[in-house]
Amino acid sequence: MSQIAERVRQDIITAIKTDRLVLPTLPEVALKVREVADDPNADIDKLTLVIGGDAALSARIIRVANSPLLRASRAIEDLKTALMRLGISYTCNIATGLAMEQMFQATSDLIDMRMREVWSRSSEVAGISHVLCRHYTKLRPDQATLAGLVHKIGVLPVLTYAEDHPFLLNDSLTLDRVIDELHAPLGDLILRTWGFPEEIAHIPSQHIDFQRKIPKADYADIVTVAMLQSYAGSNSPQAQIDCTKVTAFERLGLDPDIQISESEDLSADMEAAMSLLV
Repeated sequence: MSQIAERVRQDIITAIKTDRLVLPTLPEVALKVREVADDPNADIDKLTLVIGGDAALSARIIRVANSPLLRASRAIEDLKTALMRLGISYTCNIATGLAMEQMFQATSDLIDMRMREVWSRSSEVAGISHVLCRHYTKLRPDQATLAGLVHKIGVLPVLTYAEDHPFLLNDSLTLDRVIDELHAPLGDLILRTWGFPEEIAHIPSQHIDFQRKIPKADYADIVTVAMLQSYAGSNSPQAQIDCTKVTAFERLGLDPDIQISESEDLSADMEAAMSLLV
């Protein structure tokens, strides 16, 4: 780790421990949704009451329920019917992810731009993750979508720190290097603090462990492939990674040379999945 990254890491950890830098917290509606998800006695009426208090989120959930991905035969216009179509678990994961968008904003124009870029990338990775999960695994697409949305959540405290430290804010190359080195452990810390399930809580660090050895594909594998696909053809360092050496492809039964965006079988689902998150 570079000296400046180590300095920032120590500063951030110290600031978190002394409550000078508070870890990001889920928006209130997302917290209430997670409470419903964790309540074995929760029902559709309770979830309808929670989500119904947020008009924008309600509208987006209804749009999700009408997505071509769900192959619905008739349009839905009210929230309760939408939740009945989606189910409690699916709705809770998607609603949590959608509500998180408001966290990716800042008062500084430069940091705000960076946060919006992170959200945009995370949304793309989430959409690809949804499609990969549906076509190549028996895992849950809603959980894969949430995994994609949180895979770079650890960038938030670094950008919050940079907003108050001009030496880092004004040096984009150093800031990029610090983000690359710190976002994964910070992301794991945030998701553990939020009480996310184990299969999601380590996504920030596991999705960049390209030589992981596990018996079968998991959500981190899905996010790994989705992330690499999202950068394919770009000038990003991630686009230069040799996918033949990334073990996630083999566990998912995918050709490392696959181009998800160019696949005729997947293109329609890709478009539909992306529309869920905008």
